[in-house]
Amino acid sequence: MSFHSTAAQLVTLAAEGEEHGGNHASLSPYLTGIGAFAVLMLLLWITTRFNRDR
Repeated sequence: MSFHSTAAQLVTLAAEGEEHGGNHASLSPYLTGIGAFAVLMLLLWITTRFNRDR
C-alpha cells in the first residue's frame, strides 16, 4: 500500500466523521468534566488519608 492511497483512505474516513459530529446526544462535556474532576478529588482525598504520617 502506497503513501498516497493510505492518505486518500484517511481523508475519506475523516470526511465521513463530519456527518455525524462525533458526539453522542446524551453526553454533556460539562457534566463529564465535573464528574472527572470529582473523581480525581475523591482519589486525592483518599490518598492524603493514607499518608498522614508525612
